Amino acid sequence: MSRTRWRLGLSATALLVAAGTIPPSAHAEHVTDYAITVDPSARGATIDDTMYGVFFEDINRAADGGLYAELVQNRSFEYSTADNASYTPLTSWTVDGTARVVDDGGRLNERNRNYLDLGAGSSVTNAGYNTGVPVETGKKYDFSVWARAAAGTTLTVSLQDSGGTLATARKVDVSKNGWARYRATLTATRTSSDGRLTVASSAAAALDMVSLFPRDTYRGEPNGLRKDLAEKVAALHPGFVRFPGGCLVNTGSMEDYSEASGHQRKRSYQWKDTVGPVETRATNSNFWGYNQSYGLGYYEYFRLAEDIGAMPLPVVPALVTGCGQNKAVADDALLKRHVQDTLDLIEFANGPASSTWGKVRARMGHPKPFHLTHIEVGNEENLPNEFFARFKEFRAAVQAKHPEIQVISNSGPDDSGTTFDTAWQLNRDAKVDMVDEHYYNSPQWFLQNNDRYDTYDRNGPKVFLGEYASQGNTFKNGLTEAAFMTGLERNADVVKLASYAPLFANEDYVQWRPDLIWFNNHASWNSANYEVQKLFMNNVGDRVVPSTATGTPSLLAPITGAVGLSTWATTAAYDDVRVTDADGRELLTDDFSSGASKWTHTGGGSWSVQDGQYVQTDVNAENTMVSAGDPSWHDYDLKVKATKKAGKEGFLIAFGVKDTGNYYWWNIGGWNNTQTAVEQAVGGGKSTLISKAGSVETGRAYDVDVKVRGRQVTLYLDGQEWGSFRDDKPAEPFRQVVTEDRRTGELIVKVVNAQDATARTAVDLGRAKVASKARVTTLAAAPDAVNSETSTAVAPVRSTFDGVAGKFTYTFPANSVTFLRIRQR
Repeated sequence: MSRTRWRLGLSATALLVAAGTIPPSAHAEHVTDYAITVDPSARGATIDDTMYGVFFEDINRAADGGLYAELVQNRSFEYSTADNASYTPLTSWTVDGTARVVDDGGRLNERNRNYLDLGAGSSVTNAGYNTGVPVETGKKYDFSVWARAAAGTTLTVSLQDSGGTLATARKVDVSKNGWARYRATLTATRTSSDGRLTVASSAAAALDMVSLFPRDTYRGEPNGLRKDLAEKVAALHPGFVRFPGGCLVNTGSMEDYSEASGHQRKRSYQWKDTVGPVETRATNSNFWGYNQSYGLGYYEYFRLAEDIGAMPLPVVPALVTGCGQNKAVADDALLKRHVQDTLDLIEFANGPASSTWGKVRARMGHPKPFHLTHIEVGNEENLPNEFFARFKEFRAAVQAKHPEIQVISNSGPDDSGTTFDTAWQLNRDAKVDMVDEHYYNSPQWFLQNNDRYDTYDRNGPKVFLGEYASQGNTFKNGLTEAAFMTGLERNADVVKLASYAPLFANEDYVQWRPDLIWFNNHASWNSANYEVQKLFMNNVGDRVVPSTATGTPSLLAPITGAVGLSTWATTAAYDDVRVTDADGRELLTDDFSSGASKWTHTGGGSWSVQDGQYVQTDVNAENTMVSAGDPSWHDYDLKVKATKKAGKEGFLIAFGVKDTGNYYWWNIGGWNNTQTAVEQAVGGGKSTLISKAGSVETGRAYDVDVKVRGRQVTLYLDGQEWGSFRDDKPAEPFRQVVTEDRRTGELIVKVVNAQDATARTAVDLGRAKVASKARVTTLAAAPDAVNSETSTAVAPVRSTFDGVAGKFTYTFPANSVTFLRIRQR
């Protein structure tokens, strides 16, 4: 998860659209003509069964309170301010009587440090996640607790909500012996999503690992997965599962959880912390601001992958932190330990049950191997040279002992730039098998970059697109991702693996959006993006059938728009703004001697004229845009004096401003005053067009000059050309790819029409002999349609089309993704 993209990923979700919304295709007045030509005799790329997969990271409460079916929050009393400043060991618990959390030699075991000392006649109640503990009438729930009581005790276990009892209470007798695990089963008598679990004790007792699981987990497995969420993953038929991160892997301390290291609570995700009996697993702070119990650990990830028929793809830390931390660990002994841990992981996954780590797997219930074939080292490291030096150590060790395992590298947190270029060169020079790319960009970027992989070296490292998304959960986002995915399939000889990210979001604990699957404690729903992914993942095909399509006419016009000034977490002063057309005629001039009446404030912050300058004075405000001029302006020069006064960054000079969500700006001294770049905003989402390292001095006045000519922009800083770019890549809304399903003998014609016009399309299947009837699946909705718990605005519609021939015409609805499965004779 790229930290440099974080603020882009957090853009607001569009307004919900009612389930009955009629797709715009029903009203469309505009028709655009296209042609698709298919050559079934030509050989296209082979598509691997593992082409599309899923990426699981514990973000947005994806694990505890999500896929992991445990209903008790903070079951082991391990919550700490190290996880979240608001946490205490009793977070999510309330006490009636006396109780305290203890960390002493009486604990359950060395890795489970805290336990609850509960007084005689006292009780504790757990609030679960979201609104409470959810239960359904007639279903069974398995309670367990580790307890000890010097004189013995009786525990009373009950479920209730504000309306009363939710299950008949159970009595559990605790013996006078030491720690032991006790169990009971509760059967719900009412349905509620607001339940509370209470444990009362007649005598003094010590409690730990207070747990409540639904009996009905995915595939009925103990310590299992929430059924509805796992089923949604399984319905995608993913070819692989990448886990466990993400920023969880490459942030925090690389030390272990032991007395020798001081039981550090902000550690990278290390697989040995997460296997064995759940009560012996270490706890850890989650990078995203909460606690990880590790009840969902490596064994459970491997089981999930096996259960859904997917390839497991674990990611291990490379001892170079990323996600904004950006430090290389210089400790040879620690590096060797992590390299050995990686070899041990392969043994845990694949080794015989008689081996050291294969025996651990077998004791957990899986004597047969998990058939691990791929492993990734590192995630989004922003220090490519330091990362690669360590990556080579991992790769050499794995290849020496396990040449059958493919070791995957990465190219940093962005789709381009210095880090990306350096990382790719290192990977090419070392003949790395596969490189993981990540990017979160605007819908416009995805429409413009369908051809991204057309020019990649066919003989170089293959691409794993491990994380990507278009910054929103509207159907428009799904459409642009679909358009991009046709390019991924067309280049399946280069792009071997691809996964959308993130996978899950609990609606009450969101750190990142967009997300594929949304849920709360009692329901889950598919995003529009999920429906797109599912359509592609369930209709991949075995090989690409070469095809071409005509484009959309008149996509490119000159860059037009007003001008603007802005700041981001910075105060700045602007003066002497002058805009002239290409012939030197004045369009706007303002020295602010008469106020700022020419400017419209559309962003945050606080603007005022001070000493003849226009000053933004709120040092914490982000995107404080003010704009002036005519949105129809084109071919102009913008000059302004800019001075940073205080804050984290520099200043933002905007041009081509159409409205609050559509503009370009020159971000001078952005990214905590480390980088200067031009960003383009389209529909509220931003993409970087050109970027260089650079910073801004506080108190110094800079002369900024932006020259716009057609779609060419040249930028000058203090009279020196800083850079230029040409934004002439068409955002083509009509994209297609054709594949063949060898099992069924079908051609799969996949067409994306991401525009408000219907696409009347002449389809030429070449010399293919085909049946006259095609099976059709269509996703069509308003561009701003969003699925929710109560509304499914985006869902597949299945139909048949009887007019198929060697040459035929099909009209694809406006704003739609359509798959035609055509049987060959």
